[in-house]
Amino acid sequence: MTDDSANQGIPEPEGEVALIETDYEIGQDNVDGSVGPFGFDIHNPVFMISGLSIVLFVFYTLALPEQAGAVFSWLFTTVTTGFDWFFIGAANIFVLFCFLLIVTPYGRVRLGGADATPDYSYIGWFAMLFAAGMGIGLMFYGVSEPMSHFSSSFGGVAMGEDGVRTDWAPLGGAEGDQVEAVRLGMAATIFHWGLHPWAIYAVVALSLALFSYNKGLPLTIRSAFYPILGERVWGWWGHVIDTLAVFATLFGLATSLGFGATQANAGLNELFGVPTGSTTEVILISAITAVALISVLRGLDGGVKVLSEINMGLAFALLIFVLLVGPTLLLLTGFGDYLWAYVQYLPQLANPLGREDVNFTQGWTAFYWAWWISWSPFVGMFIARVSRGRTVREFVICVLLIPSLVCVLWMSVFGGIAIDQVVSDGYTVAQEAALELKLFKMLDQLPLVQITSLIGIVLVIVFFVTSSDSGSLVIDTITAGGKVDAPVPQRVFWCVFEGAVAIVLLLSAGGLQSLQSMVISTGLPFTIVLLTMCWAIWKGLSTEAH
Repeated sequence: MTDDSANQGIPEPEGEVALIETDYEIGQDNVDGSVGPFGFDIHNPVFMISGLSIVLFVFYTLALPEQAGAVFSWLFTTVTTGFDWFFIGAANIFVLFCFLLIVTPYGRVRLGGADATPDYSYIGWFAMLFAAGMGIGLMFYGVSEPMSHFSSSFGGVAMGEDGVRTDWAPLGGAEGDQVEAVRLGMAATIFHWGLHPWAIYAVVALSLALFSYNKGLPLTIRSAFYPILGERVWGWWGHVIDTLAVFATLFGLATSLGFGATQANAGLNELFGVPTGSTTEVILISAITAVALISVLRGLDGGVKVLSEINMGLAFALLIFVLLVGPTLLLLTGFGDYLWAYVQYLPQLANPLGREDVNFTQGWTAFYWAWWISWSPFVGMFIARVSRGRTVREFVICVLLIPSLVCVLWMSVFGGIAIDQVVSDGYTVAQEAALELKLFKMLDQLPLVQITSLIGIVLVIVFFVTSSDSGSLVIDTITAGGKVDAPVPQRVFWCVFEGAVAIVLLLSAGGLQSLQSMVISTGLPFTIVLLTMCWAIWKGLSTEAH
């Protein structure tokens, strides 16, 4: 396995590892050839099933948008109302599992072998992790989510005639108590962007890195299940796992692209008067997908890495600017206050049973966890590819804790200044604006609004490109049977169809809700895959020298 792995771009282990002995060779089930000048090397049947299903999905949604919208709406309601407890409980398990890995001797295991050294510096590693992992989400929700939770918390509880709550406040709200409404609103926001989502990413990334770099197996989701399924993992069990990963990744990416297009459109309208609506969003998605294709052709180091570092530099500059021109002391002290509020409210927010704040748990938390889980094959594989040489303890701490703190800082600054504009200045324009406009309305009250708004639009677009690019690389690896150097036309195919899925879902009757419906529907079965993956990781680590 190691010689073949090296031939497919996966480095051989360095130092002591516990290789898995198997007769399977990477790419043995692949079909390769060429159509004219374009080569292909695809896994049979994963590529054919997932590729054909996505093509049919696109045509169905375009042909019958009203019917498709109704189906998507039904899916969203059914999954969120019936399985919100399952998503919340599963995410709690992922967090606890990660902390267990940190404190056990398994944390000493080095990914890639006992003598492996990291391929990337910390700065390069973090830049790629953030840009691919949560970029568009931080831009879209950095202002809108803290503001939404603050407003609903301050408004308090509202009951319908059937005795079910109709408000969107987290927990019991904080009616009339402005200070506590701010704390609860920020705690709820940090809950959605802190430990839980990064634990989801860490589980998938660790499984892929461990079983590829230490066990000599292909860089696909199915490899993690070898300790449980044995050689059956190369058969239909594995085909189903990898196909689910492709669907989850594609719809998770499409949702993010839809949010990104909506916000970029809103920003361009604010700044340059560009018309808003589905036509402009389709043009945006098409144009940015074209840019992503160029990045795809340049590869991981020449495309994603360069764009990620540029974007993180711009994001950091915008963060520092907002921090300095805003109420700096309030924002810095708020970071600690909000973090403490998160710790205080965490047990209640993470409780999966007996909740009365159904709109919050179903419309916010369940959707978020499904979204992160749908992104996990993509972000997890991407993190795995850039994390060789780290110990398990170093890996989990860095992926789980450090990004969580940066997300808390981002939300504390952007959300904190927007809330302060309401509380201290009585400026409610950002509070009353649509989600995609809240960031730009907040920036309206700061100096150099034209420049900062333009930087915001650029950040959304480049995060958009890096997500599409990275997703194409990952889906291509899965559908090429674990090969990381498959022909470029395959990556182009997936890049184009990521954009196509986002477009047709935005054009269907449900719009953004259709995107949310598909991501939560594909996230449900993949949650089961991730829970099983935790057991597989434990079994895999137990055979390594620690």
